[in-house]
Amino acid sequence: MSKKIFVSLPVADLKASLAFYESIGFRKSPRFPDETAAWMVWSEDINFMLLSHAKWRTMTTRPIPPSTSSEVMLALSLDSREAVDAMASAAAANGGIADINPVEDHEFMYARDLADPDGHAVGAMWMDVSAMPSGDNAD
Repeated sequence: MSKKIFVSLPVADLKASLAFYESIGFRKSPRFPDETAAWMVWSEDINFMLLSHAKWRTMTTRPIPPSTSSEVMLALSLDSREAVDAMASAAAANGGIADINPVEDHEFMYARDLADPDGHAVGAMWMDVSAMPSGDNAD
């Protein structure tokens, strides 16, 4: 198996979270037929596992953080500024919150931070690496 990332997230309402993640571009893998979890595919190498709170508690005794906390920001790269805006709109229309932080617009990079229905922070970002300032004149 090549190197992949599987991000596991505890969710209060699996159906609502499934709808949210599908609305922002993930697809549900049929290879994981479980009513307490959903395998969501972003790309061949990036996957999210949405786990009901009951399922999560079978994997760890660590507490589920409140929806107002921020433990990690999961940034997803997109092909354009328009795609970033479309993801933010889809998030807000499907149980999430768009722009939980100020929008970042640095000409070479554009990012908007979202929250899923459980408050997990997801960054939608576009970057033109060729237009980034060189290390010589960076702040």
